[in-house]
Amino acid sequence: MTRPRDLAGYGANPPDIRWPGGAGLAVNFVLNIEEGSEYSVGDGDGRSESALSEVRASRVPAGDRDLAAESMYEYGSRVGFWRLHRLFRSRGLPLTVFASALALERCPDIAAAISATDWDICAHGWRWIEHYHLDAQTEADHIAKAHESLTRTVGRPPKGWYCRYSASPATRDLLVAHGGYTYDSDAYNDDLPYWTEVSGKPHLVVPYSMVTNDAKFLSGDVFAASDYANFLIDSFDILLAEAREMPRMMSVGLHSRIIGHPGRLAGLIRFMDHIAGRADVWVCGRDEIAEFWRDRVPQGQGR
Repeated sequence: MTRPRDLAGYGANPPDIRWPGGAGLAVNFVLNIEEGSEYSVGDGDGRSESALSEVRASRVPAGDRDLAAESMYEYGSRVGFWRLHRLFRSRGLPLTVFASALALERCPDIAAAISATDWDICAHGWRWIEHYHLDAQTEADHIAKAHESLTRTVGRPPKGWYCRYSASPATRDLLVAHGGYTYDSDAYNDDLPYWTEVSGKPHLVVPYSMVTNDAKFLSGDVFAASDYANFLIDSFDILLAEAREMPRMMSVGLHSRIIGHPGRLAGLIRFMDHIAGRADVWVCGRDEIAEFWRDRVPQGQGR
């Protein structure tokens, strides 16, 4: 199970297509739901989660339960999700949910709220843990459990897959072997989807982004909502200018426990206002991007 690198991609010759309605730029909002599936002492992990938290380092001794960290995560499921749910529903905007399956099992009200929308589901693991630490059999089990669990809690199966941060060398082969996933987003290397070959079969990749992601608030790259809004707007404006000549895609990654705080949400709202009503922009779900690409760009066309 290997994953060869492709440093060339489309190069100077991306596919000559338009998105639906003649749009040059596709914008996809992604909400990562991880709260309740992260590392915890209670789940036998021997430690509490320390990543994507409001503090740079835990002050609790290693191995002890960090109740502060747990509480910061709980804000996402108790408050942040519902704030984002109201925002996207009030604006009628599509949203892709990167769902860690156990998180929705433990938050049935959130699962039901998602089920009542037409938001598309992309599996974000059985739990929010790193797949590159798993052996192949355990990873295959997690991939299968995530698909079964999300189908049960949301009422419709996930079509896509996205690991926590990085896939393992085996992930794509295991996804293809499972057969229930039509694309993955375990790549950050392009502004367009592309085909690759996995286990002798064509496999679609819809790249994600750590750049236009609200995790920047916790890394210290941005602090104020205006900084985040300006960065998203600048990214959008450049992509839109390029999209006059070639198709482009922009992924905006969000987390309930991060952007769900009011002082940060203001930045997302400013960005939404900036792109509202644009005829040359397709705001869409990730499944829609994958389906469109599958229909318009021949399978097996890698660049």
